[in-house]
Amino acid sequence: MAYNLCSSPSSLYQPLCNSFTSSRESKPRTLNSSFRLTSPQLQSRPPLQITHVSLHDPITQETMPDANLSSPDTKKDLSSKSYVWVNPNSPRATQLKQRSYEARYAHLLKMADSLNSCSPNEKDVRDILSGLGDRILNQDAVVVLNNMSNPETALIVLKYFIERLNFDKKVILYNVTLKVFRKCRDLDRAEKLFVEMLDRGIKPDNITFSTMISCSRMSNLPEKAVEWYEKMPSFGLNPDDVTYAAMIDAYGRAGNIEMALTLYDRAREQKWRIDAVTFSTLIKIYGVSGNFDGCLNVYEEMKALAVKPNLVVYNTLLDAMGRAKRPWQAKKIYRDMIDNGFTPSNVTYGAILRAYCRARYGEDALFVYKEMKEKGVDLNAVLYNTLLAMCADLGKVSEALEIFEDMKNSGANPDSWTFSSMITIFSCSGEVSKAESMLNEMLESGYEPNLFVLTSIIQCYGKAQRTDDVVRTFNQLVPLGITPDERFCGCLLNVMTQTPKEELNKLAECIEKANSKLGIVVKLLLSEEGTEANFKKEAAELFDSIGAEVKKAFCNCLMDLCINLDMLEKACELLDLGLTLEIYTDLQSKSSTQWSLHLKSLSFGAALTALHVWINDLSKAHESGEELPPLLGINTGHGKHKYSDKGLASVFESHLKELNAPFHEASDKVGWFLTTKVAAESFLESRKLADVVAV
Repeated sequence: MAYNLCSSPSSLYQPLCNSFTSSRESKPRTLNSSFRLTSPQLQSRPPLQITHVSLHDPITQETMPDANLSSPDTKKDLSSKSYVWVNPNSPRATQLKQRSYEARYAHLLKMADSLNSCSPNEKDVRDILSGLGDRILNQDAVVVLNNMSNPETALIVLKYFIERLNFDKKVILYNVTLKVFRKCRDLDRAEKLFVEMLDRGIKPDNITFSTMISCSRMSNLPEKAVEWYEKMPSFGLNPDDVTYAAMIDAYGRAGNIEMALTLYDRAREQKWRIDAVTFSTLIKIYGVSGNFDGCLNVYEEMKALAVKPNLVVYNTLLDAMGRAKRPWQAKKIYRDMIDNGFTPSNVTYGAILRAYCRARYGEDALFVYKEMKEKGVDLNAVLYNTLLAMCADLGKVSEALEIFEDMKNSGANPDSWTFSSMITIFSCSGEVSKAESMLNEMLESGYEPNLFVLTSIIQCYGKAQRTDDVVRTFNQLVPLGITPDERFCGCLLNVMTQTPKEELNKLAECIEKANSKLGIVVKLLLSEEGTEANFKKEAAELFDSIGAEVKKAFCNCLMDLCINLDMLEKACELLDLGLTLEIYTDLQSKSSTQWSLHLKSLSFGAALTALHVWINDLSKAHESGEELPPLLGINTGHGKHKYSDKGLASVFESHLKELNAPFHEASDKVGWFLTTKVAAESFLESRKLADVVAV
């Protein structure tokens, strides 16, 4: 008779909690009248039924062959008992403990460790298993296999037990062996063992298939998981809710989004148990499809179901919010993660850093970067480049230099993306020598400049009014096998707006080579020979031939060029065409209390043109007797150019003074210039009088 020396029966089952689930609960103990001491009475012991060993059954104690009980009466009384209190000070305590199944279980664990490390041959395996003696219990086989992790020796161990045990439920031994392959992510051996089961006439059960499905998932083969799931009906098996929940993850990873979401809907209706891994897959599904609200809904459902997110869930959410350009939500999720006791991993830092950089949350991104450096978290080249691209967009020159030097010192070698960002930063700042130095460093590192780099260099030379260098750089495109795109042509056009009149023809030739339609429009402006109809026709054909993303930039630059050449009428024609083609929308707005002109999306030349047209419209309305509203306003926006201290508002203010226009910057509305109806009418009357005098 085996004795349990523990004070609680749960201590016997605790080591096997990963493999066995108790099907009965412990009962309160009562006093045993055969004992004089106030010791707990033993519980009734159920009959021993080894043939019903299951992964879901508790381990029961086995009768040890050499159990020696001193009293016949006690032996008889204890034959149906599971637990007995033994005085630990008794000289028999150690002997009884050694004969308990708890001691045998510890011995089986050591045996499993030995089998994991031994050579995968029958002799070595048999030598170790011979330690079990002749009376091998079915339960012993389950424990040994369940604690193994060596797939090669596990097959030999399985064969050894199959030959020696009269086990009605051999499927259990195969299932625990399949678990060994799952631990090792060895789907190939698992599939071969499954075939062997069928050849031996052993019918797989739900645990067999759930193990094969989870092995496929862990092996990153979701398609295989789907195959195993869809085989279950052919074996007369119905998936349980745990299997269904696992298949949400498998279908999602396999790309069958519709099936995954269908199962997820059923899961919510039928309240299946879904683990954090599956929730992570659902978040990824919604994120890939662009349904970022769906990602957040899944996260909220997790919390409602009391499923604790793991680090993978948080990282997946942070990545989704980064791609959604919702840094405020990424910040909240990151705070939740920290509050729940998780330590950010490299993946976490990468996700939150990308989220801030994509949304141009410069200060937050730099804070995360400094925290990573303080904690010794390494950044790879991609994260360094992401930071540098953000710095280029926000004009953070000093920060970019610091990050660039840190990148080189860290061993993350700069690549073409790195150099492109640095050249852009210096180019937009007008620092020609630094931009050229960075270009030389790029060439020395073995990277040839791409179109993006050459665009930045041309922009830099344009700011410095080094027209010959612009032309020289343009002529490098052909030898490098680079074809100018529309953005490059837009850059050339922008450079023309900063170039002295006497050098414009040099750039016009480059533009004509890059884009013939744009070249025609530019030459019509420079030659001043094109008629109004001809000019508008060619401009309309140009805008019809280019992409929507560059139309406004082209139109802005062409109007800037017109203003520089003192061709206001041509600029007005371009603005009219831009309004007709809906390149510009909502420039003017009217209400009963205020008429407004909105210039935030315009360049300086385009804004002046729009102002000229608006004032003319006001004059016509006033002359026709139309009642002006109490307030008139011009909205220039309050932003400044990222590489300049000036914005449209500061430049526009001086121009309004030149016109003697009664618009004054509003103290309570940044970027707005306002005037009253009375002041506006007085201004319009004075303009009308000036026109009469001029005639």
